[in-house]
Amino acid sequence: MPPSLDNPLGARALYIYQNGKDTLYRLHGTAETWSIGKAVSSGCVRLLNQDIIDLHRRVPNQTPIVVL
Repeated sequence: MPPSLDNPLGARALYIYQNGKDTLYRLHGTAETWSIGKAVSSGCVRLLNQDIIDLHRRVPNQTPIVVL
């Protein structure tokens, strides 16, 4: 499904891989602003659509992610 406001992953999604394998975790946009910062998914990080569009544009593929 292409990125859009109708897509559950919002306008963009960054897929997180570990050792070349998809972890099924994502950084993605959402139009449901009330859900940001809440435990409403299986570990994904939700951002405002305008924020994930900006991040997606600036982060190259295979950029390491550190979760603290």
